[in-house]
Amino acid sequence: MSKTVDFSGKPFHFIGIGGIGMSALAYILAQRQLPVSGSDLRATHITERLSGAGAYIFSSQEGRNLEFFQEKFEEEKVALPTAKVGGTKVSATASTSESNSYASKLKVEPGLPQVICSTAISPTNSEYLAARSLGCPIFHRSDLLAALIRDYYSIAVAGTHGKTTTSSLIGYVLLKAGLDPTVVVGGEVNAWAGNARLGDGRYIVAEADESDGSLSKLAANIGVITNIELDHPDHYQSLAEVIGIFEVFAAKCETLVGCIDCEIVREKLNPSITYSLNPESQADYTVSKVNYGALGTKAEVIERGQVLGELELPLLGTHNLSNALAAIAVGRKVGLEFAEIAAGIATFEGAKRRFELKGKAGGVTFVDDYAHHPSEIRATLAAARLRVNKNQPDSKKRVVAIFQPHRYSRTLTFLSEFGAAFNDADVAIVTDIYSAGEPDLGEVSGQDVAVAIAANHPQVYYQASDSSLSSFLASILQPGDLALFLGAGNLNQIIPEAIAALGSQTTLKTEV
Repeated sequence: MSKTVDFSGKPFHFIGIGGIGMSALAYILAQRQLPVSGSDLRATHITERLSGAGAYIFSSQEGRNLEFFQEKFEEEKVALPTAKVGGTKVSATASTSESNSYASKLKVEPGLPQVICSTAISPTNSEYLAARSLGCPIFHRSDLLAALIRDYYSIAVAGTHGKTTTSSLIGYVLLKAGLDPTVVVGGEVNAWAGNARLGDGRYIVAEADESDGSLSKLAANIGVITNIELDHPDHYQSLAEVIGIFEVFAAKCETLVGCIDCEIVREKLNPSITYSLNPESQADYTVSKVNYGALGTKAEVIERGQVLGELELPLLGTHNLSNALAAIAVGRKVGLEFAEIAAGIATFEGAKRRFELKGKAGGVTFVDDYAHHPSEIRATLAAARLRVNKNQPDSKKRVVAIFQPHRYSRTLTFLSEFGAAFNDADVAIVTDIYSAGEPDLGEVSGQDVAVAIAANHPQVYYQASDSSLSSFLASILQPGDLALFLGAGNLNQIIPEAIAALGSQTTLKTEV
């Protein structure tokens, strides 16, 4: 079995291709004109985008999916996905000569595919078992990412919190500066209409995930570490294990950019380029004259004691200013002028599900955010507090936090921390736990989270089902409220219903 990812034309097949991390990699390969197929049990806008890029999507997970390219290129009449290849649309059913042209353009080597899996794929998955039985080369998602990183001058962004925003910011800055980067991130960004883009430049910007330990496989030209905490107790037994993975990653990076506001980064990793929000920290990049506003942040940026200029960041809160400093440090490392970097940051709209404005109805503003760790929740609620009453001490506007805990293991581990994380919310509403595939061992529930929050907060409610939550929101929300949906699960799916219940939906085109 091959131990090396092959980009010469051997097909790729993704089991669970619709996942946010898997789909980004599949999209890059399809855009590179490599043959890509994949399976997912649910059709989404992500799988539709992949299909449009030329990937063939199966709606079931079966062993015969793995023989798709081998069979199709041997047939006299070849059934292929409609794809845009070299700017030309290829028909869904093509003659032998047409399909050979398609194959030539894709550099296809007929045969069994290289199979890509994520940690979410069970060893008992029927398609995975078939891949093993057939002798397909099988790679973890991180193996493919590591191989792509070796193909470019790489910038890998790691950290417990802020990875998606920071990597998206860096990619956007390089894009606006004309460097045409390839970008692979864990969230969707309007600037490239998804979670990945293929550029013609030498740079790749990639989000580097520590959740399953695969971060240790990556060796980047520039590594960024935003912070380090325990966030995945389903994989790690202790914070020390998490630190160990980051230490391996740091050692493999040629240059390490680190936020020294995080004590662990500062004391354990010794980054070669540092950034901090504390001007007394002696970091390479820091800020002064900071103004956290209701619509964004302004600050004077300092590079090694010298003022670079003023930054206008259209994102809220201290955490996003820190993320922007990381982007500035990387931009300067690759040779950009501060004016170029600041111009890019000033027009960055953010990634989806990161304080994403979803709509407004009945005077209520609806915001979706991926925050699912106590530290992330505190940071996001602090940003929401800026939005509703900055410079308005007598404001009657409220922050209503609707939280869906994510994973039983995380909820149990951080139950007391969740209890103390909602102080910046006027109202806290908790739903049942989103399992993310974990079994319910009966050790913790959404109601337990509500009880923990209520020990520190005067107005907390528990709503077990989506239907009861929707009707409850319609009764409790009032004009001026900011309804903030928090969690990494599927809570955001009820937002359209909640908006409809309060009146005609209004898509927000501008900041509210």
